[in-house]
Amino acid sequence: MTQPLPLVLSAFSHCLAPRPRASHKGDFGHVLIMGGDVGYAGAVRMAAEAALRVGAGLVSVATHPAHAVTVNLTRPEIMAHAVVRPRDLLPLLAKATVIVAGPGLGRSRWGRMMWKVIRAIVQPMVLDADGLNWLAEFPLHRNDWILTPHVGEAARLLQKTTAAIQQMREASVVALQQRYGGVAILKGAGTLVATAAGEVAICQAGNPGMASGGMGDVLSGVLGGLLAQRISLENTAKLGVLLHATAGDRAAAAGGERGLLATDLLVFLRKLVNQG
Repeated sequence: MTQPLPLVLSAFSHCLAPRPRASHKGDFGHVLIMGGDVGYAGAVRMAAEAALRVGAGLVSVATHPAHAVTVNLTRPEIMAHAVVRPRDLLPLLAKATVIVAGPGLGRSRWGRMMWKVIRAIVQPMVLDADGLNWLAEFPLHRNDWILTPHVGEAARLLQKTTAAIQQMREASVVALQQRYGGVAILKGAGTLVATAAGEVAICQAGNPGMASGGMGDVLSGVLGGLLAQRISLENTAKLGVLLHATAGDRAAAAGGERGLLATDLLVFLRKLVNQG
């Protein structure tokens, strides 16, 4: 296997070109974040704001009724909707152009109900967190999604140990892509991206301060927000990983690695996507 290609921000400047003066929100997609079981409102909240901060035109959240009202209290631009039964999702799916499924989804009866709908979605998708755990239980192959497992999730998806995944990270990310389709991202130190063309790229940005809760939720939102702007699946995965890691480095430089929060990345994400 050849060495992974290092990712460089300058290679993606065409994806972040200045917008036409006559642009409107419909030009930049409508992201629907699906997840947030009881106790996990923060996951969908962070994913939703990350999608907005990288430039999505509209962002909606489909979440558990226990906290649908609270999701947008501090970010009113997020449109939050309570989901009690599958039919509650139909009008939301009709408007969405891109789906981010899994942040805070959980493994309860409610999460299972959501997964049954997610399985049949036709829009391009980012699948994260418990969406990946459901996928390990009910495998699917699609060409139009981005999968974002960490090592533990990758181990479940490939039915291997976490040690085996870590020892063969490049082979593992390729195996994920081949088994499940689309573009596979294997998160961790030196995050890897495997495409359908057989290419593997590596992100050399990022720092140990990013080993904290919520970082994956922010990444999934970044990916959804970029994909909504009609950036290709492959470029979305590569650019999203690199933006996320670079924002983490800038946040660490500003305040240190210890105590770095996922939401600390948001202001830097906005700056990074406006440097094109």
